[in-house]
Amino acid sequence: MKKTGIVIALLAGFLLSGCTALDKKQQSGAAVEVAGQYLYRATLDSLTLGLGPEDSLRVVQQYVSQWAKDILMYENANARTNKDIERLVEDYRRTLYVQAYEEYLVQRRMPKSVADSTIVQIYAQMPERFRLDESIVHGILVVIPSNAPKADKLRGWMAKEELDAIEKYAYQNASGYELFLDKWLTTTDLLAQIPVERADLESKLKAQNQIVVTDSLKTYLLQVTQKYLRGDQMPLEYARPQIEKIVLNTRQVDFLNKERERLYNEAIQNKKIIFYE
Repeated sequence: MKKTGIVIALLAGFLLSGCTALDKKQQSGAAVEVAGQYLYRATLDSLTLGLGPEDSLRVVQQYVSQWAKDILMYENANARTNKDIERLVEDYRRTLYVQAYEEYLVQRRMPKSVADSTIVQIYAQMPERFRLDESIVHGILVVIPSNAPKADKLRGWMAKEELDAIEKYAYQNASGYELFLDKWLTTTDLLAQIPVERADLESKLKAQNQIVVTDSLKTYLLQVTQKYLRGDQMPLEYARPQIEKIVLNTRQVDFLNKERERLYNEAIQNKKIIFYE
């Protein structure tokens, strides 16, 4: 007799109160029936792989007990379901369908491009909305061992933006090198690479364009080539994604309102909506 068969036989003593005959569903692979729902032996087999008889019995008993209780709770609740719950279920179902359809319409039919003129206009009209919460910079970051040779020359090359010399030095000596002359890094981005407190870094960015931070092992050299400080208005290209989001959100609301209005008017014309006096 297979292990699962032994477990089921033992489990029957807990669930069936001494019944011994197998019904047709059990013969076709069902192990337990509760309120017309069936739990099959294959499912129980998957729960007891590698377990001995005692552990298998415990696992199966717990699983079957919880499975049966869930079904019985649902059956009991379903038998007493009132109209308010049915209405809530139907309302939720309708909401899900409407949301899915709206997403489909927005993806397939709503224009996604935003004109440059629109972006410039909003940027000019709403300057206070596009203030920086933290500083952003373009620049060069080089991380070298604290005893690296010619560190003073490296600082001079960085100040003059002599990229060939910097790259050659970094290749020979640096443990970290990032050139971000055309990409904005935030204070948060820099803090992930430089061991300094946020307030200290913001203060240094305000006061100077070359920042040097050292610890026991490394020296971190940051050359700032362009910067906007915390509280400054964002540069237009940095604000662009936010402006596009504002425009598209407003456009989506208007688009869906018009679609609802179109469907409503069309339904009236086609006599799908009937008004009774």
